[in-house]
Amino acid sequence: MKLVRFNPFAEFDSITRSMFRDFDKATAQMQRDQFGGVLLTPRADVAEDATSYHINIELAGIPKEEIKVNISDDRVLTISGEKKAESKSEDKNYYRVERRYGKFSRSFTLPENANTDAITAAVDHGVLNLTIAKMEPAKPVVKEISIA
Repeated sequence: MKLVRFNPFAEFDSITRSMFRDFDKATAQMQRDQFGGVLLTPRADVAEDATSYHINIELAGIPKEEIKVNISDDRVLTISGEKKAESKSEDKNYYRVERRYGKFSRSFTLPENANTDAITAAVDHGVLNLTIAKMEPAKPVVKEISIA
């Protein structure tokens, strides 16, 4: 008779691996646009100080003419564009191509106190710097009511 070591977590490990495999497949599907092209997700830093919000997004190699910044009525700020591939020349033998090309889009929901009329944008060394001013909080209005 052969003894088999009992592992109470064996089935759990199998379920966990299956779940992560399915998650990886789903995220791989989400990173493709409607035409099958790869969507890039540029990295962003979001910060706040006393007077404004700051969003810095890495967009190295993308000319500022290819970057679009929009804001919708529901306070969603969207940065989108496309990083176009360089044409490969016939006289070069490529051993490795690691840079990614394609469309990108990032969206951020702005807080209620963000002043959507006071947004500035600038590109510096491949980083898009957005500054969104904060609105002054509304001061309570006190009205005196006369008693009749």
